Amino acid sequence: MNFRIRLKTLSCAGSLWVTLFAATLLADTSKISPDLLPLLAQPNRQVQVIVQYNNATPSCSSSGLLATVLCTLGGVVRGTVTNVFDLINGLSATLKAGDILNLSNQPNVSYISLDRSLNGSLDYVGDAANAPAAWNSGLTGAGVGIAIVDSGIYAHPDLAGGHGSRIVYREDFTNSATLTDDYGHGTHVAGIAAGNGSSSSQPGSTHVLRGIAPGANLIDLRVLDQNGSSSDSLVIAAIQRAVRLKSKYNIRIINLSLGRPIFESCTQDPLCQAVEAAWNNGLVAVVAAGNLGRSGYATITSPGNSPHAITVGCMKTMETYLRSDDQIASYSSRGPSYIDLTVKPDVVAAGNLVVSLLAPGSTLATEYPDNVVPPSYYNASGNGAPMYMRLSGTSMATPVISGAAALMLQKNPSLSPDTVKARLMKTATKSFPPYSVASDPSTGMTYMDTYDLFTVGAGYIDIGAALASSDVANRSAASPVVIYNPLIHFALLKPGFNEIWGSNVVWGTNVVWGSAEFVGGTNVVWGSNVVWGSSSNWGSNVVWGSNVVWGSTLVNGEQ
Repeated sequence: MNFRIRLKTLSCAGSLWVTLFAATLLADTSKISPDLLPLLAQPNRQVQVIVQYNNATPSCSSSGLLATVLCTLGGVVRGTVTNVFDLINGLSATLKAGDILNLSNQPNVSYISLDRSLNGSLDYVGDAANAPAAWNSGLTGAGVGIAIVDSGIYAHPDLAGGHGSRIVYREDFTNSATLTDDYGHGTHVAGIAAGNGSSSSQPGSTHVLRGIAPGANLIDLRVLDQNGSSSDSLVIAAIQRAVRLKSKYNIRIINLSLGRPIFESCTQDPLCQAVEAAWNNGLVAVVAAGNLGRSGYATITSPGNSPHAITVGCMKTMETYLRSDDQIASYSSRGPSYIDLTVKPDVVAAGNLVVSLLAPGSTLATEYPDNVVPPSYYNASGNGAPMYMRLSGTSMATPVISGAAALMLQKNPSLSPDTVKARLMKTATKSFPPYSVASDPSTGMTYMDTYDLFTVGAGYIDIGAALASSDVANRSAASPVVIYNPLIHFALLKPGFNEIWGSNVVWGTNVVWGSAEFVGGTNVVWGSNVVWGSSSNWGSNVVWGSNVVWGSTLVNGEQ
């Protein structure tokens, strides 16, 4: 939708009332938006609407410095007109809900909808996570520190605050020459978590590209080099630094949009153990599930196999603002985790074809120039240097959850990491289609995805619902393991003795993961034959033993 909205702002010293005429025939409710229809039951309620017309907006006249406008529409409906939109043949107005039906009956009226609150987001990602529910409440993550363990963060204008940069600390563990992001991955991740959208927020903007927690502070801990590579030791050092700096910068969350194959149990894996230690020190650890889902089940990467970490899979917004049509990305890694059989991912969030911050001159920007977003995407004039880039992967879904955690901790700083994780999981949306089909634009191959426990976890993140929850996890929220019995061909969810899951009705496994995932109210997992059957594809047979997953991103995403 690249267009400039031209508004005629109509104002006066007092209330400007106009007469909106309508015929008296039976109203056609097909002209009324579904979210407006329920409000008609409250006829005296004042509602803000946008009225669109089949032809030109009814004539208005104006004069004076403060435009006093009277629109003559020829009927009996009264309302206060606030703006006229010549571009779409419409106007916005405030009127009584009881008058909506009469207005909809006018032949020239094509549609009436609520004048909905519009908050900037990363294209469709904010709406997909229901972040506007937080923004409308004044929550931005202000004062909460998010440690970004990645390729560095470019000093992008969208990461500034009222008192300068919100990147409050930088450290480079790669021994590179400069403190910046010459790969481009970390800047993109930081923007999803905390970009404020200032570069795209201009008169006539068609997309205001705001991150999930646009007021949060960022701690830049660089571990990936200019090619997106790193080592366990660098990441562990960065995690350790975050723990040591947590009080100084109020670091509450650590974002790890990276990973590598699993070679041993988490109890032995030093990277996984570092994440567990960060959690035990009060940090919410949010980790990418990995991008190996097309290789089958058990493709979660380390440290996503950390039982305490919130491991995040990737959804596709289908480039609409609706959540109901979103689908899983076929490349999103699936559980259970290799060796330990930990139930992962924990939740899923939007991460496919995400537009976020560009690090100019970075490796990703240079090698994939078609992914650099032109200013015309968000700026009606199309002028200026590019400021954003489009990338895909669970790396992009992960900071959505980090931003969500920041909003929750701003609202209630006393929340423990276990409560943050448990609320996000329990309140996640669990309504999915039985399956979906995806295509890879670069290869033309298609993939069929099922929406089971090991693909979507506890569901699709809903920030508004998580903020509304008052449930408290008084035990560990470590992800449970699953045990497979080959004799009866069933897998059984088995929470640990000290884990919250199944300890009471509030945290029942059917409540957290959804009853559709289990057989007859038990902990027996549906689809066990699909996951463990002889024809199933376990990624451990395909991808493990390779060390190429660090900071991996699917540049082109999928349709």
